[in-house]
Order: sequence, then C-alpha cells, then structure tokens
Amino acid sequence: MKKLIKPKPIKKKENGKVYEKILKDDENIQKQCELTCDIDENENIFKNIFSSCYDVVFRSIKILGEKKALIIYADGLVDNKILDDMIIDNLMKENAFLNINDMNIGDFLKEQVIPVGQLKDISSIEEAVKAILDGNAIILVENEPVIFAAAIGGGQRRNINEPVTETVIRGPREGFTEDIRINISMLRRRLKTPKLKMELSTIGEMSKSNIIITYIKGVAEESVIEEVRKRLGKIKIDAVLESGYIEEFIEDEPYTLFPLVQNTERPDVVAAAMLEGKVAIFTDNTPFVLLVPVVFWGQVHANEDYYERFSMGTIIRWIRLSFMFISLLVPALYVAVSTFHQQMIPPKLLMSIVDAREPSPFPAVIEALIMEVTFEALREAGVRLPKPVGQAVSIVGALVIGQAAVEAGLVSAPMVIVVSLTGIASFTMPRYDFAFAVRMLRFPLILMAGSFGLYGVTLGVMAMLIHLVGLRSFGIPYLSPVAPLNLKGLKDVLIRAPHWNMHKRPELITSYNEIRVPEGQKPETEQERKDSQK
Repeated sequence: MKKLIKPKPIKKKENGKVYEKILKDDENIQKQCELTCDIDENENIFKNIFSSCYDVVFRSIKILGEKKALIIYADGLVDNKILDDMIIDNLMKENAFLNINDMNIGDFLKEQVIPVGQLKDISSIEEAVKAILDGNAIILVENEPVIFAAAIGGGQRRNINEPVTETVIRGPREGFTEDIRINISMLRRRLKTPKLKMELSTIGEMSKSNIIITYIKGVAEESVIEEVRKRLGKIKIDAVLESGYIEEFIEDEPYTLFPLVQNTERPDVVAAAMLEGKVAIFTDNTPFVLLVPVVFWGQVHANEDYYERFSMGTIIRWIRLSFMFISLLVPALYVAVSTFHQQMIPPKLLMSIVDAREPSPFPAVIEALIMEVTFEALREAGVRLPKPVGQAVSIVGALVIGQAAVEAGLVSAPMVIVVSLTGIASFTMPRYDFAFAVRMLRFPLILMAGSFGLYGVTLGVMAMLIHLVGLRSFGIPYLSPVAPLNLKGLKDVLIRAPHWNMHKRPELITSYNEIRVPEGQKPETEQERKDSQK
C-alpha cells in the first residue's frame, strides 16, 4: 500500500507570513507590470490578470478610423445602457472628432466626447484593476500612456424597502440597501450640510470592500474619530462580507455579551446618532451601518420614542425597561422562591403552584432550563425557516409542545406561563443583539437561583452590574450618564424630555457644539399668551 505523505505543518509563527505572501502575490504581479503606450501589450497584461474571469469584457473599437481603442469592464457591475449610449456610441461616431485639430486626444475625449460625470486618469495597472472591480469601465487608446476610468456603476441591486429588523408605526419607511453609494445619499438627504464628512478607505485583501467613516465635523469628538481611523487601519483580513466582520475588530471588550457597537439599517437612526456626536461606519454590500460610541441606555431606546409625543415616548420607554427586567429576572426569581423561599408566596398561590407542580418529576430549575432551551430553539427555527412556514412553526410549536408537556406532567403550568411571559418581554427590546444578551444571561441566573436561591440571584445581578460598570465603548463608560452620574444627561434616559427642552447634546459623547436646541421655544399656553399681550 502506498504510503501517504503528510503535508509539512506550518509553524504558528510563520502562519502570518505565509498568509501575507499569498495575499500579496497578485498585488506584486500588478505592481511589476507597467503601463505602456502599446495598447496590444497593455491588453495582454490585463488578459493575463483577468484570465479565466468570464465576466470581464474586452471590447475593441476604432476611433478616428485608424486608432485602436479598448474598453474593459466587468459585466453586471456597470450600467450597460450608459456604456452603450454614452461611451461606445460616442467613440464610434465619425463626426465626434471633427474639432480635435491639434488637441490631445485624451483631453478631447474627456471634454467633448464622453459625457460621463466622473472620468479620471489612471496611470498604473494596479489602479486600473481596482477601478474595473469597483464597477468602472476603463478606456485605453492607442499610443496614449493614460487610462480613462468612467464611473458608470450599475447592475441589478435590491430596491429600497422598509427595514425588516426595525419596523415602526410612525417614522420613515426606507432602509439601507447593499449599495454603499445609495446608503450615503440617503444620509446626505437628511443632513444637508458640508459639515457632514465622509472618509473612504478599503479593507480586505481580496474583497477590497469600501468602508466610509462618516461624522459631523464640529459635533463628533476628534479623539473618537481618530480612534475609529486607528482601529480600522489595523484590520488585516482577506475579505469583509458584512459589517459584523468590522465590529469584532473594533469593539473595546471582545468577550462581553453586551453589544459595544450599535448596528442599524435605518438612515434616520444614523442621522440622529450623528447629531449626538457619534461616528457612523458604512460598509459596502450590507445594509447594516455601525455606530460608535454606544451606551447601555441607547440599546433600550427606539427611534420611534422621538417621533411620538414626549409623554407617550416616556411611558413606552418605562414599559420597555420594565419588560427588560422581567425578561432577565422573572424565571430566576420563580425558581428561587418556589425552591428555597416558599414562605414568601401567599398561601393560596403557594397551594396552586404545589398542585400544578405535583405531577412534574423535575425540580423547578430543570423545568426552567428545559422550557427556556425549547423556547430558544423554536425562536431560532422560526427565524431560519421560510417566513410563512417559520411563523406557523414558532406559534403552533409553542402551543402544541407547551400543552403536551403540561399534560404529560413533564413541566408545570406556572413554568409555561413564566417562560411565555419572559419570551414576550424579550421582544419589546428594539435591538436584536442586546435582546440576545439579556436572553442568554437568564441561564446563569436560573442556575444561580436553583443553587443558592435569592442569594444566588443577588450575586448574579451584582456580578453583572460590576461587569457593566467596567465596560467602555470607544472610551465612553457603558452605563453613562447613570454611572458616572450626569444629571443633565438623564433627560434622555429614563424619560424622553420634549424636543424644546433637550437643549444640549450628550456631554459624555461630545463636548463640541453643545447647543442643539436654543432655549425659549416652549409652546405658550392660552393663559401665558393672554398674560404676554397685557
């Protein structure tokens, strides 16, 4: 039998060097090739680089009846109608070059022949390859050492729709798409100021993903902007397929369950955050935009709080906070009280619980874990299955399994009620990743309650608070403005103050341009108007 030859293992220290060498091979090939005046030689270079790339099109034409021109583009990334009507058709017209006289052909093409908004010169093969992959059509002309790149990006993209993960009753209905240019334009429509700055960079050796750092100059802290640039600049990865890749590289504490970077697919949420001094990070090919820095209380606030009247926004905010604590603590409290502290339960209620739990062979802590795991499984199945089927599975599954488990005596009816209540409560939180953190923290609390009763729950909550106090998001304390306490900042934490009363931006996030609403704009009552007229 032929002996198998094992591949030579790569030492751990050499892994990074091998990875960098593989990634840089293609770049080195591009850098070693120089652009010449010989169009045939240039064509061969591009054909070698894009060999076996069936989507890259090489279109040869004649201009001025004798000069050879070559157009290279990636099919599907450019707008074919603009390419045909504005570039190929104009270049092939016989009368297009009547007024060229002694003018340089390159300048003539840019000024009088190709009516495209963005047409720039490129002088290297490396830049040309990047331009093609970014959705440009490049134009080579015989005996010209310069390549022209026309920005005619197009192709089929998803239409603008209402965000699925952040629906509202009152508010804008449009959400971001996978096209970064459309996303930027949606933000620019909301913030029509030259102070809105956008810095473009590229991350991903193979994906060359466009990343845009966006902020309002004079509102966002310079130190935060610089820190964002620094953290993004350190990222070395082969591809960025979603903004989640970026998020894991830039967050302050990678092992916490709590989100330290907010993601959203709503342009109004991004605009509102930037007006508070935050920095947005747009990533190409994903509708989710990252926002930094973030605080704990922002995770339980919804954009709709600011669109409804302030009294309604405050009440809904309190309901949401209450259900957050119910979602986190109620299963653990039920386990602790029913197992160790029965004397705290009123006698009639205690008798009902004892009667209901009598057929169950498991202690309360095992019952709670079984039901919580089953609920999470049904929720995950409902998300992953096709939408019409998923909803039916999650609802019918919960009803059928819950009833069957009670009738079989595996779990008690009060436990089904507790788990159902906490499940519904978790849906009230507007941020999915924050709600996930709260749901997952229920499990250690249930175990602590099953082991040590209310003492265990108290210890668990204290450990959680100590952890939260130590968290930072780009240098900002996660629990601010509650810890450290900032009384002025509390106007937008537990209550939603009226817009005419929120005079200043959050102090801990930005110290620039503090005034956002000048004082003296409170609406006058009828009596106040009469008094002022006297």
